[in-house]
Amino acid sequence: MIVLRSTLFNVCFVLWFCLTAVLLLPVTLLPRAAAWWVVDLWVHGVLVLLRVICTIRFEIRGRENLPKGGFILAAKHQSAFETMALHVLAPRPAFIFKRELLFVPVFGYYLWRFQQIAVTRGAGQKAMKSVGRAALPILAQGRAVIIFPQGTRTDPGAHRPYRSGVQHLARLSGAPVVPVALNSGLFWGRNAFLKYPGTVVFEVLPALTVSPEARGPFMAALEDAIETATARLEAEARAK
Repeated sequence: MIVLRSTLFNVCFVLWFCLTAVLLLPVTLLPRAAAWWVVDLWVHGVLVLLRVICTIRFEIRGRENLPKGGFILAAKHQSAFETMALHVLAPRPAFIFKRELLFVPVFGYYLWRFQQIAVTRGAGQKAMKSVGRAALPILAQGRAVIIFPQGTRTDPGAHRPYRSGVQHLARLSGAPVVPVALNSGLFWGRNAFLKYPGTVVFEVLPALTVSPEARGPFMAALEDAIETATARLEAEARAK
């Protein structure tokens, strides 16, 4: 049954992308603020497909921890799920993504059109300066900039070091950093075809601010907050 449901979802996922992203492509020629509803429609449609076909529900905890105005959202990254569902948590966000995705037909155009932030992997400090220049006007608009501190998807229970780019951006902008823990990888695994029923939980944790001290204290606090809450969410899901 899980194989059948997963197959049906993947077929519907592609059809839904073609219906919205391709057929509604002319809408993106409108001013950006007026065209965002295309992205919102696609995201909410995918969440409906997951709920109806795969019995994957979505829950957000801790919304009260979201600050007013622009902020940096530092999220755990376990699957493709959060690249869509974080739009619900932080409307009209800007993701920091690898530049290669700009060359994916249609999808790359949407990334460019809606002011997402491309970064060249391996470019070091030069890449961070580029991200900072792109992020500042977005934060000034009151939007969230989303960054995955571990850089890539990480399986539940696996360890991957946290990178300091989030701290650099916070220092440059003065924006608060909001940690987000989640358990999506238990239901939609990294690069996995099968989707398992259950409830994906996103937990918004209290915001952190960057002080002038060295990298260690802030990064340790960020990692501890996200990893502790993520382990708790995973244990809760497994117990059910």
